[in-house]
Amino acid sequence: MYNSFNSIIMAENRKKVLIACDSPRTLLDFRGKLIEELIKKNEVFVYTPKISQQHVQEKLKNLGVTVFENHLNGSNVSILSDLTYMIQLYKVIRKLRPDIFFPYTFKPVIYGTIIAKLCGIDCITPMLTGLGYNFTDNGSKKSVVSLITKTLLKFSLMENRRVRIIFQNRDDYNKLIESGIIGIKHQAFVVNGSGVDLTHYDYSEPETTNISFLMISRLINAKGVNEFFEAAKTIRSKYPDIKFRLIGSFDDNIDSINKELYFKIKSGDTVEYIGQVDDVRPYIKNSSIVVLPSYYGEGVPRCILEGMAMGRAIITSDSVGCRETVNVSPFCTNGFLVPVKNIPALAFKMEHYINNTRDIILYGINGRKFAKEKFDVNLVNAEMLKIMNVG
Repeated sequence: MYNSFNSIIMAENRKKVLIACDSPRTLLDFRGKLIEELIKKNEVFVYTPKISQQHVQEKLKNLGVTVFENHLNGSNVSILSDLTYMIQLYKVIRKLRPDIFFPYTFKPVIYGTIIAKLCGIDCITPMLTGLGYNFTDNGSKKSVVSLITKTLLKFSLMENRRVRIIFQNRDDYNKLIESGIIGIKHQAFVVNGSGVDLTHYDYSEPETTNISFLMISRLINAKGVNEFFEAAKTIRSKYPDIKFRLIGSFDDNIDSINKELYFKIKSGDTVEYIGQVDDVRPYIKNSSIVVLPSYYGEGVPRCILEGMAMGRAIITSDSVGCRETVNVSPFCTNGFLVPVKNIPALAFKMEHYINNTRDIILYGINGRKFAKEKFDVNLVNAEMLKIMNVG
């Protein structure tokens, strides 16, 4: 009798959590551990663009997650597509009546937060995983898109006691305050990125005899793809045996690199282009240093955290999100920050590792330690659960 009563109480305490994203690839890569924590005591649903990866479908099914698919393209501007997305999401929310709505990335945050407010959802926790190029100086087309995005973001995030905004770095929070998009009265929280699963990314000692640099990124300008390519040319003219590899997809995106640069990269003369992969671990293991010269407006770049977790020294930009990953404490250095778009500075730091191979190992060890102290996914998820008011 007691056990039956207990079961009834537990069932009544289970909350419905609806997660909305703009890419199904992020569900397990970025949110997998969080979903596993949520599903222990709650019902979890996801609203996602169509899942093409079978292992993602199977994992979510095995976890007991209910999936609602849509046709959103998070990178493209399409009024019709966005309206369709909003109507479908409205129907899903009205059907489920979730207790908690957790959208992340711009379109799900903007459209989802508006709809969740209209539907009276008790706890809405939009997470901004970086501001992208929406808060930087851009060309005319991107400026128009940025203006629209900022206007919609301000409207969607209007102060409401049911909305708890999550940021992945303090710079993004300050930027929205300075821009007048949110105010100091908003409920806002800062977590250390998406975290990294240190049990999934094992430490291995990097190669220091045959040195190689690895960049993991979508092929868009603001990620610093051209800077990586040009720095690689500079280094290889002096050290022809040094290897450079690039992992990432070439997508239809408003900020995609131009075709000329893409063809240069694909030729393989300077950089070995690997394309998109499902598992980056073998490539990180075979690299010496992980590089990301991004000025995109990251939350906290996942690829750098993965490199740190596996004991790789890093080079990244002194820009929003990226600077979070470099430990500035004396004797704990795990890598270098270089000025944005500064190809000579990037090449100079690459050459430092070539001529100081001990730092490749030492900085890698420090990076693994820093990841454990600050970016362990279990620490991040514990904060997330508190913000979402779930156990």
